[in-house]
Amino acid sequence: MISVRNRLPQLSGNKWLLFFIAVMLLAACSPKLRPVTAPVKKQTEKEPEKKVAEKATTKPAEAKQLNIAMILPMGLDHLKPGAKYTSAGLTKANMSVEYYQGFKMALDSLTAAGANFKLHLYDSKDDAAQAHSLAFNPLIKNSDLIVGPVFPDGIKVFAEVLNTKAPIVSPLSPASPATINSRNLITVMPPLEYHGWGAAQYICNKLKPKKIFILRSGFSQEQDYVRGFKNATDSLSKKKVKIITVIISKGQLAGLIPQLSKTEQNVFVVAATDQAFLSVTLRSLDTLNRHYPVVLFGHPSWEKYSFLKVDILQRLKTHITSADQVDYKSDASMEFIRVYHRLYHVEPTDYAIKGFDEGLFFGKQLIDNNFEALDKADFTGLHNNFHFEKKGPLGWVNTHVNILMYSNFELKQVE
Repeated sequence: MISVRNRLPQLSGNKWLLFFIAVMLLAACSPKLRPVTAPVKKQTEKEPEKKVAEKATTKPAEAKQLNIAMILPMGLDHLKPGAKYTSAGLTKANMSVEYYQGFKMALDSLTAAGANFKLHLYDSKDDAAQAHSLAFNPLIKNSDLIVGPVFPDGIKVFAEVLNTKAPIVSPLSPASPATINSRNLITVMPPLEYHGWGAAQYICNKLKPKKIFILRSGFSQEQDYVRGFKNATDSLSKKKVKIITVIISKGQLAGLIPQLSKTEQNVFVVAATDQAFLSVTLRSLDTLNRHYPVVLFGHPSWEKYSFLKVDILQRLKTHITSADQVDYKSDASMEFIRVYHRLYHVEPTDYAIKGFDEGLFFGKQLIDNNFEALDKADFTGLHNNFHFEKKGPLGWVNTHVNILMYSNFELKQVE
């Protein structure tokens, strides 16, 4: 039996053996399984001569080799004599190894079914100048698929100078594709505005309120989420749902009371991430909830904030959106964990799971040559579903987010 946890820990910095194994595999091909033909039995004198000639056995044609360039912040220069990793650099290197292993595991499974991949791994060093230089590498330019760089600054300068028709996957960053501006770009992690859109869609379809209150802290970081939420609500409700946006100071909500209902659910949206603002505002909402029923929708980052009180979140019927929710009790997840542990002798992290999902999805798209119709290739992964939409000069964007709700003191998926 596998012990299942909500969040798997990252690799510790002292597991260097695993790191060196990955480095040694930098230019490795996925192992290709070749069909084996049975040896032809020699005819003897005792064997009767066959009257009908047998058809000659033909060897299946070998699948076309598909080249994938992967650019990750390995920071291999820190392995030089006298050099050492910083804590942040080691975290990025571990992340890279974990993602690579999950991705390669997916390619190996496709290879076993007859595909033929060659995966080339390059070190971006988390340096924009290095990413710029890699864009001129002919092996990368001529690849069938490019995965990375990982961080927004790197992929921006990389895409600006890269002259290729190959799709470029932004594998782990939810940064808006507008900051990169490449038609070849495929953004896998939904940007913040699509979290706002997902929350609005759930509210309009399931709760059907007449009005929605957006409580703002005044910080600009909330803008992308709020903009996506408002645009979606106006579009889905045909502007029949009233949106009331208020900047809240020191948790003062008394001014909203005349607009609240004592019998119907009052829907509040809070996209803030500031600890001081959230602590005061959520307590005020909790007090309000004693007389005016509250349903709260929050920022996807709330899942990681230990300072938030789960009992308050539960009383407020708090929902959040997520693009990174793994059901570790599902058969598919348990099987992945079992195989990954057998191969690498460690528990898979979220990055390994994302690597596997993306390797499986994009490997299949390469095989089918389907990058012009990603909107028709919905995919159910271990960590999130993929539903891509074409955004003109910004490329393809995955717009699917899960809706989670606090229940029994934990987050559970409701859609």
